[in-house]
Amino acid sequence: MAWFMSKANRIVKEWDVASESWIDFVRQGKDYFRDELNNPGIFYLIRNVKGLSTLDLACGEGYNTRLLANKGAKVVGIDSSKKLIASAISQEEKDHLGVEYHVLDSKDLSRFSSESFDLVTCFMALMDIKDYDKTISEIARVLKNDGRFIFSITHPCFKYDSVNQELERVSKYFEARAEKVSWNMERLLKSFRTTSFHRTLTDYSNTLYKHGFLIRRLMEPKPTKNGLKKFPPLKQVLMTPHSLIIETVKVCMLK
Repeated sequence: MAWFMSKANRIVKEWDVASESWIDFVRQGKDYFRDELNNPGIFYLIRNVKGLSTLDLACGEGYNTRLLANKGAKVVGIDSSKKLIASAISQEEKDHLGVEYHVLDSKDLSRFSSESFDLVTCFMALMDIKDYDKTISEIARVLKNDGRFIFSITHPCFKYDSVNQELERVSKYFEARAEKVSWNMERLLKSFRTTSFHRTLTDYSNTLYKHGFLIRRLMEPKPTKNGLKKFPPLKQVLMTPHSLIIETVKVCMLK
């Protein structure tokens, strides 16, 4: 148990260390895979959120949380990184969007009552969460019946080499494992490393089903026309998927 806690703490520390670079990366328009690929796809599936009670899981510094709030959702954002949440709160004090932020581990959402959210989102982060089974169990608990859990992840079949800016097929696909991710693109203030967890499509599907979710739709997004013109590395995503977006619905009460 001590080893588990130590590893979990190291993962949080990685994002605290990365926070300065990450905040600049996101807020200065440098994350074009987000802006011109993943966000257009996931917000297409999310659709109208006006008035919906929404939990944004692993929200980071709150970029997409603010997008949800600007579209009319009543949003709570959570993340395990104190530094990223501090930045999100600081921005909220300027924007006054009504977003509530908390430093929380996604596998323990006991702060929230059962069936208290209409929608749960998780943008490009579920693959970075070690105990994803418990996390999805907690999402099912706090989500209303017929509520939706919509998330995006890096595509389990492919990985992106940020140095060579190439997508390549994942080796040892059926081997679940932790992996170090090197963030060393030139557009970062400084490079950093984080931890991700490789899981198969079957792993995700079975865990969702186990906790009462059915997959409604999935999408392997393609870049926008604007993105293709401005950012040449996105052209490879026309041939090989970078990410996967899954829309699920909670269809049954937990036993």
